[in-house]
Amino acid sequence: MRVSISHEAVRRGLVLKKTYYEVRLDVHFSHEEIQVIRQRNLAKTKLLDRRPATARVDDRDEKFELRLQDLMRAQSDAFLCATPSAAKIYEEELLEALAQVKLWIGDNAEVAARTVVEF
Repeated sequence: MRVSISHEAVRRGLVLKKTYYEVRLDVHFSHEEIQVIRQRNLAKTKLLDRRPATARVDDRDEKFELRLQDLMRAQSDAFLCATPSAAKIYEEELLEALAQVKLWIGDNAEVAARTVVEF
């Protein structure tokens, strides 16, 4: 799994332009990882709860969840933060979640061996 994260300042709005800080995530899975995800039906697994700076109060939280199937597409995932500090904190959360995904996919690759314990 190869991960690329970039930061960029973006101006949004028609009349009142506001600056947001975009965190762009690109993930490229190996063929083996894609096969494990497909065979074990892991694509709909939620990785991260998040809410962008542009979200309205009445927007549903499920709309912004980051799922494994979102990363399997060949598109970048862009997320808007209100401040550069929030963007850096979001990047740290992403890296922690993706490290867990890597371990989790490895654990799901094959069945565990027999364990014998004597007490």
